[in-house]
Amino acid sequence: MTDSVRTRPAASARPLHEAYDTALLDLDGVVYAGGEAIEYAVESLEVARRAGMRLAYVTNNALRTPQTVAEHLTGLGVPAQPDDVINSAQAVARLIAEQVPAGSQVLAIGGEGLWVALRERGLVPVDSAEADIAAVVQGYGGPQQPWERLAEAGYAVARGVPWFASNTDLTIPTARGIAPGNGAAVEVVRFVAGGSPQVAGKPQPPMHRETILRTGAQRPLVVGDRLDTDIEGAHGGGVDSLLVLTGVTTAAQLLAAEPVHRPTFVAADLRGMLVAHPEVRASGDGFDCAGWTARVRGAEAVLTGEGEPLDGLRALCAAAWTAADEQGAASEVPRRAGGAGPGLSAAHRDGDRIDAEKALAKLGL
Repeated sequence: MTDSVRTRPAASARPLHEAYDTALLDLDGVVYAGGEAIEYAVESLEVARRAGMRLAYVTNNALRTPQTVAEHLTGLGVPAQPDDVINSAQAVARLIAEQVPAGSQVLAIGGEGLWVALRERGLVPVDSAEADIAAVVQGYGGPQQPWERLAEAGYAVARGVPWFASNTDLTIPTARGIAPGNGAAVEVVRFVAGGSPQVAGKPQPPMHRETILRTGAQRPLVVGDRLDTDIEGAHGGGVDSLLVLTGVTTAAQLLAAEPVHRPTFVAADLRGMLVAHPEVRASGDGFDCAGWTARVRGAEAVLTGEGEPLDGLRALCAAAWTAADEQGAASEVPRRAGGAGPGLSAAHRDGDRIDAEKALAKLGL
């Protein structure tokens, strides 16, 4: 289970796919990007599956149905059934159904995945604020979502209809780069109508509850690419996590992570599920990991040694996180290498205490 305040990545003498019974895998930025499999993902997942690890795909993206996602994964070479897919549409539909009468009409701003999830909970999705609606819910509707759909949500929220959101991810990774996510659409409605929605998706508890109910995991490992959803959600649920650097989060942002955003393990990609993870040890005024030593001197993170780049990053995490905690606030940790971005609080964006640019450049990160 996760530490209340993690100061360094954890070690595992066993490969992670043997140490945990279920991988709760994010999709966008972890398994695929823009519909295409991320390098090493298919092969890594097959090894884990054959070894007996259950693979569950947990996504904040509410656009597609579990059936569609399972077919997509299978087409990529990752065998999956609809029951293997848990999305934020399912979590928010359950949340709404617990608060409104069965059979209620719900203004649904989103794609097919959201509409199907609402119907599964005995709710009736509609597309107009003029209907007799008991709630309004927003889920990612894809890049072609019409502007007038957001206007309908604004009309309903402004007159006091209970407001829900599948998730509030501001961005989503695509094959062409980072694009606006559902959170950006939620902010549009907030701007015109005020207030805040009840949110079901990661990192909020309803998503974790939905995942555990559907998978029955006993020793789950959350695998994701975002600090502010995947890793924070794992922290809130009291389970271990693996951050992969194939999506939104950069190495610089990882070094700047506040305590709730610090993963248990870190890896370049999903091959990190299949290996043991080395110990990071305190050594004098620094931290050692498999041939690397990292320390903070004044305002700079210094890295010496040689070896695998990810081991150097693990040592840097320990040095940066420990320095931040010793300074009394994780918000004081650096951002110079790569700037602020998803997963960083406003306080982190203002912080500039530690310069890790040279250290990360030495690792090629």
